[in-house]
Amino acid sequence: MTTETPIDIDAAWAAFEARDRAADGRFVVAVKSTGIYCKPSCPARHPRRENVSFYRDPTEARDAGFRACLRCKPDEVGRDRVAVANAIALLEAAEDAISLEELAAEVGYAPHHFHRLFKRATGVTPAAYHRGLRATRVAHALKEEASVTNAIYEAGYSAPSRFYESGAKRLGMTPSAWRQGGAGVTIRWTIADTSLGKLLIAATDKGLCRVSFDEDALDLAKHFPKAEIVPGGAALGDLAARVVAKVESPDRDQNLPLDVQGTAFQEAVWQALRDIPAGETRSYGELAAIAGSPKAVRAVGSACGANHVAVVIPCHRALRSDGSMGGYAYGVDRKTVLLDREGVK
Repeated sequence: MTTETPIDIDAAWAAFEARDRAADGRFVVAVKSTGIYCKPSCPARHPRRENVSFYRDPTEARDAGFRACLRCKPDEVGRDRVAVANAIALLEAAEDAISLEELAAEVGYAPHHFHRLFKRATGVTPAAYHRGLRATRVAHALKEEASVTNAIYEAGYSAPSRFYESGAKRLGMTPSAWRQGGAGVTIRWTIADTSLGKLLIAATDKGLCRVSFDEDALDLAKHFPKAEIVPGGAALGDLAARVVAKVESPDRDQNLPLDVQGTAFQEAVWQALRDIPAGETRSYGELAAIAGSPKAVRAVGSACGANHVAVVIPCHRALRSDGSMGGYAYGVDRKTVLLDREGVK
């Protein structure tokens, strides 16, 4: 027999006060003075805290004698999640991209409303989610198949031309180079001094592929064993300076070019991290919900650990649900300093 984790009342109240959409579907808020229950993001005026109680889902709230709010319609959260899940299933089964209009019609929503709903649930648009799925399949297939052509067919493309039309750009390097561990790709690197220590900065012609503290060219070669690793020199100077500025002032929006790849879920988490305004943080649970998998809290931690570009993708803004620091690949002391520089208290 399993015991369900109790609702964290203080965290639930904080989410309700902030009208946090990421908390929708995780619990409902019942108001004793009105007899109704709402989703956490309900735009109605907030009641006093002593008049509020929290339930896991609408069924529990109804069993306790409350009725659904007609303004925020909390019962529809479940319907929304089912619609997103059905849309993901359709995208996973599709060879060609499905138009937003077709996808929304299949799950019973208006296109613009479903576009917002899907992005809120997964962190990416339906089109971006489909591209991520296909590119991930190709990446795995390129490691397993004997030829690039076989890998392309294995990933579900009807012809190589279809892959090159939509998938090749997504990989950041040619399919052959990807399959061979970066063979033929040139990565330029430099070591920069920062107030937080030595920083390795490495980039392909497309963008940054590795930004890490306490590493050097030997560590870089372990991550990209088949690539040509060369000193950056003047070709990397301007980009490196912008990365250092980002470390010293992590609240700056440098819009730095990236050449990193991950699974669709990892990239949804990374995008969610980049969407966090400077000076704010999100819990691992909130990031999991934004990425479309509310229960995948540990997977969010893994996605942060798989982040190749420290500070640029700001995984230092991810905290535990109790507000504590949690882990950080380059030490909690550095994480604390980065958050202090952004004004997080």
